[in-house]
Amino acid sequence: MDWTHYRFRSLWVLPAAPATVYEVLERAEEYPRWWPQVREVTRLDDTTGVIRIRSVLPYDLHFTARETRRDPGAGVLAIAMSGDIEGWARWTITAGGAGTLARFEQAVDVHKALLRRFAVPGRPVFRANHRLMMRAGRRGLVAYLEAV
Repeated sequence: MDWTHYRFRSLWVLPAAPATVYEVLERAEEYPRWWPQVREVTRLDDTTGVIRIRSVLPYDLHFTARETRRDPGAGVLAIAMSGDIEGWARWTITAGGAGTLARFEQAVDVHKALLRRFAVPGRPVFRANHRLMMRAGRRGLVAYLEAV
């Protein structure tokens, strides 16, 4: 097992139309407005930006995100990441009940030295940290969608 490789999946049930959710999620530079752990997004060009995240644990992750797919018809947004983490992430937006299901999937390898050093004993803590970040992101997005 590669202790520095992670796969994450989250499913968010959201009280808004799929098109509305997609429009919010495609504006990554606005994530810090509603997702507390996304501390900074600096756009480099139309398809690339540098992102800084920090959850409960006292470390920041910096990575460059490059858009690999933007398909409103299919409800898919995907990026490739390089930096402290390397891999990919994807949102898939579909109708669900009276609102939207937003499926987040991610596969990354950790390059940040601190996380590599504590890969084995820290793995459960790192995974819990990610779950907390995703939970806060969903709460923030729900509040944001209700305000707009």
